[in-house]
Amino acid sequence: MTMTANLDWENLGFSYMKLPYRYIAYYRNGQWEEGQLTEDATLHLHESSPCLHYGQQAFEGLKAYRTKDGSVQLFRPDKNAERLQRTADRLLMPQVSTEMFVDAVKQVVRANEDYVPPYGTGGTLYIRPLLIGVGDIIGVKPADEYIFTIFAMPVGNYFKGGLTPTNFIVSADYDRAAPHGTGAAKVGGNYAASLLPGKIAKDKQFSDVIYLDPATHTKIEEVGSANFFGITKDREFVTPLSPSILPSITKYSLLYLAEHRLGLKPVEGDVPLAELDRFTEAGACGTAAVISPIGGIQHGNHFHVFYSETEVGPVTRQLYDELTGIQFGDVEAPEGWIVKVD
Repeated sequence: MTMTANLDWENLGFSYMKLPYRYIAYYRNGQWEEGQLTEDATLHLHESSPCLHYGQQAFEGLKAYRTKDGSVQLFRPDKNAERLQRTADRLLMPQVSTEMFVDAVKQVVRANEDYVPPYGTGGTLYIRPLLIGVGDIIGVKPADEYIFTIFAMPVGNYFKGGLTPTNFIVSADYDRAAPHGTGAAKVGGNYAASLLPGKIAKDKQFSDVIYLDPATHTKIEEVGSANFFGITKDREFVTPLSPSILPSITKYSLLYLAEHRLGLKPVEGDVPLAELDRFTEAGACGTAAVISPIGGIQHGNHFHVFYSETEVGPVTRQLYDELTGIQFGDVEAPEGWIVKVD
């Protein structure tokens, strides 16, 4: 198709851009009303909305990809819908059905299709669904009304210099989430809590923080706002398993690909900080960066290097190429992973 948006596709950053259309739906009187596209980028909220006072809100993040033939596709949007449903249950919000979620995402992508970056630029259309509790409630209780909205923006390749390892530091003073708290839910409060430790890490010239398990502070849980993985000498793909980790769709996709495409053994389990020597490569994974290779981890006075501080490990590279190849339509996808935007 002919691209009509006049943008510097090769130099897109990761920042907000107001596009022509977004989707909005209201939950009133115990049910969702029919959603619609709107050009209004401003949400109109009651001043006592529970999302503002008590954090009754959740969000998601996914992308649309332009393929070589010019068509546009989504990567496992049903999994984002299911995760939003689990988060909604945790915060006593009404679920958005998978059908409603995927249809709304498609509407937003279709309406803004001129802003899906061309194939080969490394850019994607980043999509942000948001579910918030609204209305005139001041007591600490769930809202009676809710807004479900989705907006989007074109974003560039997360790695300006290519797939490059960076270093991280273990947070000794801060936890990402509490035991039995909202760590497994994609809620804004988890991210607000991460801002200070993240700033401290960046001030020390690290990319972000390695969070340990909040109960014992002996096991790796998350890397900033991403999930951790390590590759062992015995060709195991290892990721932490914990009830306070946000279940990353990228991570579970990599677990599958590691086993079925690369022949690695997938392992979800404890990742003790004292046993980092077992890993030949390590990385962080999530929607925004796909994979961020970890060069080294600073813990106290000790700095542990994995494959290299400057070069990407071969297995990490294979996983990245396989996953992005699927997302952009160059590699055959497992059944059900790709949804075409007609």
